[in-house]
Amino acid sequence: MAKDFDTMEDSNRSANLPLQAVSDPTRRVWLQGGLGAALAAAFGPLAAGLSGCATPAGTGPKLGFTAVPPSRADTVVVPPGYTVQVIAPWGDPVGIAGAMPAWRPDASNSAADQAVQLGMHHDGLHFYPLGSGADGSRRGLLVMNHEYTDDGLLHPGGLADWSAEKVRKAQAAHGVSVIEVAQGPDGWQLVRPSRHARRFTASSPFAVGGPAAGHPLMRTAADPAGRTVLGTLNNCAAGMTPWGTYLSGEENWAGYFNGPAQPDAHQARWGIRPTDFYRWHQHDERFDTTRHPNEPNRFGWVVEIDPMDPASTPVKRTALGRAAHEGAWVATTRDGRAVVYSGEDARFEYIYKFVSRDRIAPGGAKANATLLDHGTLYVARFDADGTGRWLPLVHGQGPLTAANGLADQGEVVIKARQASDLLGATKMDRPEWLAIDPRTREVFCTLTNNSSRGAAGRPGPDAANPRANNVMGQVIRWVDEGDFDGTTLRWNHLVLAGDPTQARAEAQGTVRGDFFACPDGLAFDQRGVLWIQTDMSSSVMHQGEMARFGNNQMLACDTASGEIRRFLTGPVGCEITGCAFTPDGRTMFINVQHPGESPSERSKADEPTRFSTWPEGPGAARPRSATVAIRKADGGLIGT
Repeated sequence: MAKDFDTMEDSNRSANLPLQAVSDPTRRVWLQGGLGAALAAAFGPLAAGLSGCATPAGTGPKLGFTAVPPSRADTVVVPPGYTVQVIAPWGDPVGIAGAMPAWRPDASNSAADQAVQLGMHHDGLHFYPLGSGADGSRRGLLVMNHEYTDDGLLHPGGLADWSAEKVRKAQAAHGVSVIEVAQGPDGWQLVRPSRHARRFTASSPFAVGGPAAGHPLMRTAADPAGRTVLGTLNNCAAGMTPWGTYLSGEENWAGYFNGPAQPDAHQARWGIRPTDFYRWHQHDERFDTTRHPNEPNRFGWVVEIDPMDPASTPVKRTALGRAAHEGAWVATTRDGRAVVYSGEDARFEYIYKFVSRDRIAPGGAKANATLLDHGTLYVARFDADGTGRWLPLVHGQGPLTAANGLADQGEVVIKARQASDLLGATKMDRPEWLAIDPRTREVFCTLTNNSSRGAAGRPGPDAANPRANNVMGQVIRWVDEGDFDGTTLRWNHLVLAGDPTQARAEAQGTVRGDFFACPDGLAFDQRGVLWIQTDMSSSVMHQGEMARFGNNQMLACDTASGEIRRFLTGPVGCEITGCAFTPDGRTMFINVQHPGESPSERSKADEPTRFSTWPEGPGAARPRSATVAIRKADGGLIGT
C-alpha cells in the first residue's frame, strides 16, 4: 500500500537499545559503495554462498530481456517480445453461480453486488494449478488480496451522503477473492461460473486458532467466546503453504478504528487514534473502540484460506503473532517442519518467524489443519557485526511475564509489539515482502523506506537500517545458521535502493544496474531470479529525489552478481504488486493496484479519471485495479 511519507503509522516509542549505540561505524562503510569485493570482505561466507549459484542448464542467461526505461505513461510497459493482458479488474464478478452482477462504470453497484465481485486495490496473489503436467499451467485458481478502498471511486458521490450502505459496500470491496482462470486461444480468461469462486470480505466469518483463541482480550459482546471474527481487512501480501493453502496478512488495520480521546497504552502502541480514515464506525459500531475496546485485538493476524475447498472456513492463525502484517512466507526445515517468516509494514517495527512444533503431514490442507497453531514465535535482532539472533516470544522466558503486562502466551501474541520491545528486537525500516531462495536457503526482505529514521526523537541509523531520512529503502538478506529453525543468523544487504545522481549520499544507493526506489513486492521464479516491485507513494512520486524514477516498476535481480534490470513499468499513480507464475514459468501474473491514485490517496468523486484511465483507456469512467497476465510472444520462459 502506498502511504504518505509523513502520516503513516509510527507508534514504537519503546526504549529498547538502538543498534547505533553498540555498532561499529566501520561495519557500514561498504554499504555506501558497490556490492562486489566489499560484500565478500565484510560477509565472506554469505557472499561466497551466493557466488556459487549456477544457472540451471539450458535456461540461458538469467536476465535475458531488454530493460525498459523509466516511464510516466498511463500503461503497462514491458520489454520487446512480451505481451500484456488484463484479466481480472475490480468489479468483475468472481464467478459464483447465480450471483454474477456486471460491473457498472458509474459505481452504482450495490454492496450486495460488490460482495460477489472482485474487490478493490488488488495486492498479493498466488496461482494454484488445477491439473497436473501441462494442464496445470493452463488452468488454475488465482487467489488475491484486496487491500483497501478509494471511496472517491467506489461510490457515486464519494464520501458525500455517507451511509450504512456505503460502509457495507466498502467492507465488501475488502478481503480476498478466489477466481478460476484458464488459458485459451484468446489468452487467459476467467472461468465463470466456477465451483471454486469465493469472496471473503470484512464481514465474512473467520475462525480463530492458536493461543489467542478464546482469550479474554479477544472476546466481545457479539462474540463472547472470542473464537469467531467477522472479516479480514487491509490484506496485503500473500504466501502459499507446502500443503496448498493461502496465507494473507492483515496490514494497516488500525486506521479502520475510531479510538478514544485518550487511548490507553495498549491502544497507543498499536496506532489506535481518536479518528479513523474510513469512517466505518459511524454505521458499524464494532469499529468504535470506545464501545468495543477488544475489537482491534481481533485484527492484525495472518489468515489461512484453503482455496481448493469451497466449504472451508478460513482461520486467523494467532500463534504467528499479531502485527501490521505485510504477509507470511513458508520454508520447510530438513526434518519437515514449517517455518513462517513475516514482517510488519510500519516504521520501527519488527521481523518475525514462527517454527511449527510438528512436521508437515502428507494429505494436504485437512491433514495440516492445526499445524500453524502450535510452535514457537521469534523476533529478529540484527547485530552490527553481521550476525543476529532470533529471540523467542515465549511467555515466562526473560521479561515476558505477568509483571510486565503479559499474563500468558495468548497475551504475548496479542501484544507481540510490546513483547518484542521488551526483548530489544531491531527496529526496522518498514519490513514488507519476503522471499526465500530454495537453492541457497537465504531469506530476503524489502525494507521499503523510513523518512523518520534519524528525525528528532526517533531512532537513528543502525547497521541493518543504515541511512537517516531513508526515503529510498533497501533489501536485507540473511541465512539462519544450521537450518530455517536456527536461532542465530548471518546477514547483509543485497542492495540499498536509490538514484546515483542525487546529491544527498543517503539517497544514492548501491544499485548495480537500473535504479529504483521503495522496494516492496518480492518473489523468486523457478530459475532463481529475484523479482522486485516498487511502491513509491503518490504523495512524493515525480518530485524532489523521486523525480527520475517515473511510475512504479518491476525489476529482475540476479542475486549472484547483484545485477538489477528493469522489466516493467506501470500506469500513472499505481503500485506494482503481487507476483505469481504458472508451473511452467511461461505466464507471470501481477497486480496493478490503485492506478490513478491521487496524492491524498482518495480520489475526488467528480474527477475520477483526473490521473489515469487505465485499463480501459480514453473514455473510461474510472481507473480500476486489475490482474495482468504477462507472456513472451514466442511462449518462452519469463525473464529469458
